[in-house]
Amino acid sequence: MKRRDLIRTAALTAPALTLAAGCSSQSSRGGGTASQLRMWTHAGGNEEELPVIEQIVADFNAQSEVEIVLESFPQASYNDAIVAAATSGDLPDILDLDAPIMPNWAWAGYLAPLEIDQTVLDTMLPTTIGRFQDQVYSVGPYDTALALLGRRSALEAAGLRIPEVDSPWNREEFDEALAALSELPDYEFAIDLGVWDVAEWWPYAYAPLLQSFGGDLIDRSSFLTADGVLNGPEALEFGNWFQSVFTNGWASTTPTTGGTDFTQGIVPLVWAGGWQVLQAMDVHGADEVLVLPPPDFGAGSKTGAGSWQWGISSSSQNVEAASEFLSFLLQDEYLVAYSDAIGTFPTTPTAVEQTEHYQPDGALEPIYEISREYALVRPETPAYPVISSVFDRIMRDIMAGSDVQTSLDQAVADIDANIESNDGYGF
Repeated sequence: MKRRDLIRTAALTAPALTLAAGCSSQSSRGGGTASQLRMWTHAGGNEEELPVIEQIVADFNAQSEVEIVLESFPQASYNDAIVAAATSGDLPDILDLDAPIMPNWAWAGYLAPLEIDQTVLDTMLPTTIGRFQDQVYSVGPYDTALALLGRRSALEAAGLRIPEVDSPWNREEFDEALAALSELPDYEFAIDLGVWDVAEWWPYAYAPLLQSFGGDLIDRSSFLTADGVLNGPEALEFGNWFQSVFTNGWASTTPTTGGTDFTQGIVPLVWAGGWQVLQAMDVHGADEVLVLPPPDFGAGSKTGAGSWQWGISSSSQNVEAASEFLSFLLQDEYLVAYSDAIGTFPTTPTAVEQTEHYQPDGALEPIYEISREYALVRPETPAYPVISSVFDRIMRDIMAGSDVQTSLDQAVADIDANIESNDGYGF
């Protein structure tokens, strides 16, 4: 698997599992023994990421009385393995999981709060710490972010201002840029928004745009309703704008599958993840590819956040030792190894400075800066898998021309019904 594919799955794995309300904690037959801890990862077959994990496990085992026994699964079958293990009460001690699904698992009783020293957590980016109900359940060695990638030659030909991280385009500038770029003779469309993609991409990619308008996926003050934030005036304005991007002819509803329109020179802008930058630079040259911040639609620029993280199952008989392993994994040398292998940025600033691409003036430094300035994690609620699925559906409807207000109201009704049926998920 290519580096860019590994990074993409790290950020966009679909939260495919919603566990039933009222689940009890795992039985004692899960996990490992006092001297041996079972550990599962989704990185099976990933030629870049898996060796990093294997090295960390080997180094830990060499200096610990507790042995980590690693089992890796291919990405495609990992969630199925987790579902089966959760159902049978046979989850491993340590497992990796996609950040937005963590609250669902914690609420269902499948994860144990971590016993990691606060001094370790204090060094980490907030987006790499998984919290639910004021407790930490997962920690991530890396993260990534969304940005606009642009062709310098096209922006200059259109006479556009090139935005910096601290001075993004506002809505008027962005719309003017899309209109101007779509008129250039070398391009049929101005931007690839990535609508060819599936799974978690739609909420990961487009919720930040909604949030920049001032809306959101759920009311984060209570986590009990989406009413007013997903169907209010700001969300309506966002939905109308999103639909207009296609009706105005600025973006295609059928871009090339695989997101290659930008690298093939079909469009001069692409709404993309940090994992696509190096590939684009390989094709067009580092000077030609611009890494631009997300537009500010009125409520500040926003970018997606929260990637693969590590947690401990509630069936583990040795949470303390498992937590010690996670603290060991979070040492800078391993965070740098992750970054250099798969292209994400590390969870600590000191590790970032030691990486190949994110160090000061590195090719990917703007992605790290964009994350630090504008990252917003997906709502930390057990309802997120349902929210994600509903948002994906209604955004596709809006792109296809459905009435925006009707679509948003239906989304709120579906999300609120799920929350109510689960007694508020603990909120």
